[in-house]
Order: sequence, then C-alpha cells, then structure tokens
Amino acid sequence: MKKDDIRYQTYVRILKEELIPAMGCTEPIAIAYAAAKAAEVLGAVPDKVKIEVSPNIIKNVKSVVVPDTGGMKGIASAAAAGIIGGHSEKMLEVISDISEEEKAEIRRFLDVTDIQIEPAENGLVFDIIIRLFKDTHSSMVRITQYHTNIVRIDHDGRTIFDTEKGSSAGNTEAGLADKTLLNVHDIIDFADTVDIEDVKEVLDRQIAFNTRISEEGLKGSWGANIGSVTLKMNGEDVKYRAIAKAAAGSDARMSGCELPVIINSGSGNQGITVSLPVIEYAHELKVSEEQLYRALCVSNLIAIHEKSGIGRLSAYCGAVSAGCAAGAAIAYLNGDGEIAINHTLVNSLVIVSGIICDGAKPSCAAKIASSVQAGIFGYEMWKNGQEFKYGDGIVNNNVESTIRNVARLGRDGMAQTDKEIVRIMLEE
Repeated sequence: MKKDDIRYQTYVRILKEELIPAMGCTEPIAIAYAAAKAAEVLGAVPDKVKIEVSPNIIKNVKSVVVPDTGGMKGIASAAAAGIIGGHSEKMLEVISDISEEEKAEIRRFLDVTDIQIEPAENGLVFDIIIRLFKDTHSSMVRITQYHTNIVRIDHDGRTIFDTEKGSSAGNTEAGLADKTLLNVHDIIDFADTVDIEDVKEVLDRQIAFNTRISEEGLKGSWGANIGSVTLKMNGEDVKYRAIAKAAAGSDARMSGCELPVIINSGSGNQGITVSLPVIEYAHELKVSEEQLYRALCVSNLIAIHEKSGIGRLSAYCGAVSAGCAAGAAIAYLNGDGEIAINHTLVNSLVIVSGIICDGAKPSCAAKIASSVQAGIFGYEMWKNGQEFKYGDGIVNNNVESTIRNVARLGRDGMAQTDKEIVRIMLEE
C-alpha cells in the first residue's frame, strides 16, 4: 500500500485517533472530563450538580473504581473528582494529578453538595450532560458519540460552543477518520508495507503503558487477580502468559490502579487486550521490533474494524473483538498470511461472541482471558486443519460478511439485552 493511498493515510489517522492515553475506566473519566470543563466554565465550585447520562454510561460507571479518589465508585464520584481536581486539558487523563488534599475535598464535596443524576432517555448510546450551578451562575457541558467529543458548552444560559446541529449530536462519530475503509485484506496490506516511522510513536507508547500496568496487575493484589490465577493454574507456557498478561492489566485497571493505559475503540480493556498478548508472543518468538510493530497494526486495526460496526458501547463485550484480533496478530507474528488470519478471526468470533457487557468491574479481566484464549485457539484450530464453516450459526461465506453478522448481532440483536442488563443492575 502506497503512502499517498487514501487507505494508508486513513489507517495511520485511525491509529493516532484511537490509541490515546487514559487513566481509569474511560466512561467515568469522560464524566470527570465533562465536569472539569464545566467547572472551568463556571469559574467556581458549584453548590448544585445535575447529571444526565445514557443508560450505557450508567452501566459502565456503576461498579468501577474511579482512580485517584481513594477507592470511590460511581457517577457522582467521577463528576466530583473532575470538579475538584480535574484539568480538562489532560482529556482522558483529566484526574491524573489529584493531591491528597483534593481527595479529602472530593469527599467533603460529595457530602454537602446537591447532586442529581438522571438517565438521558434520548436514544443516544453515548451521552453525558453535566450542569453546574453556583448562586445565580451556571454552566453546561455535553459529550456525545465518543469520550472526548464535547459538542456543546453553555455559560449562564448562553451557548458559547455548539456542534450539536446535524450529525454531530447523533450516534455517528463526526470528525473522526472514516472507518468504513477498514477491511482485513487491506489491514494486512497496510501492516506489511507501513513506514514504521508513521506509527512508531503511538505503538511505542502502547507497548510501554500497557506493559507497565500488566506488570503491576501481576505484582499486586487487584480485583479477582485473574492474571495471577491464570499463571498459577497453567504455568509459564506462552499461551497462558499471553492470557495472564492481558487479564492482569485489567485486574489493576478495573480496581483503581492509577497507571494510564493506551486505549483502543474508546476502551482501556480493549487496548490492553489487543496489545499485551501480541507483545508476549513477539518476545517468545524472538521476532524483530519491526515485526512487532506490524503485528500491532494488525491487532489494533482489526479490533477497531470489528468494533466500528457494533458501536463503542453495547451489550456485546468489547474484549471479544480485541481478543480475537490479538489471535489474528499472533498468526501474523508466526509468519502466516491472510488465509490464516481470516480463519483465526472466524473461528474465535464464533466461540466467544455471546459474552455480554454488564459494565466495567473486576470480572472484565476474566472475559478478557476467555477472549484471548479464544483468539489463540482459533489460530490453533487453523494450524490443525480445522475451521467453522459457512452455515454454522453466524458464520458466513467470508471473513468480512461474518464480521458484519457479528456487528449486527451486537448492535441490533442485543439492543434489548442491553436495556435489560441496565435494568437488572439498577434494581440491585
């Protein structure tokens, strides 16, 4: 693929847009980001807060620890962290510099402030609206579509920034690179031919950040310690090291570890899952640094391709897309080509596409472990001459049509499931 090809330029842009740093689960961090921006616009600590969020945001914030808060969870805690200690210019690292004094102030703020939380029942999958009030003054910030996409800012009832009109306020991702240009054949072509200097910086950061949080997950006691349990059960075989490294990163991240990760498709867990198994296999196979970069292009872009048809938030577990993409990249690292990658993807997607997303919490690490295992097993099936064939359930006659079937399942088929998951979680 040549550099002047629109696909080449778009794929580089997608990697730079999607592989960005975030500290903590990205949904509470998005709330903190909106709240920090609203507090800056207000110019004061509010005495009243109104928060509207779409049901999927409720689901993904309810049970996860907000980092740098001393273990607090939930929507109000995320907003308070952004208001008291946030720096909006840091975007998804908005609360990375909270002091001990600010942690205490966050708790005091939650105790004395009128904070109202309501579901935003407007049909948007991703919607956050933060309204702050102080005496006669007010501010409002709205984020839609994806985690950093501020579409409107109001101050004292006057709109000072507005891109809500048209498609930008809907479920389409206005302003981002065109992901419809993604397909497995072209992704492999891109990975084979990309000038490494065009992607090196973003991939170096992914390797460094995600490796560091994985090491912390294995060293400490975080969540359900799925990574450590995996190694204790299965020893040091590369297959299980790859699974354990990914799970350990999520163990730490879901339980409040204050280390940043590089995300994929808006998710730190997905960013961890597409990268750490591939890095582990690269070490085992002793491939060159260049080959690792090329394999990471495969895993990252295939995961984004799979997820773009489903949407950033749904009832379909995003770790599935990432784990299956990691399996495809492991095939690539082993020197196998497009046929192997296609069969690896189809085989693995068939195995784990039924895993639901019931919010961010420690069990995400176990779902990551299952998804990476499926990705590896899908590749091992192909190496042994086995495959799931056209007509077997959701399997279609090629990899792209099977990916479309999975997207349809996650986006449309599981829409009612998503609503029921939220109802069950709110009834607890």
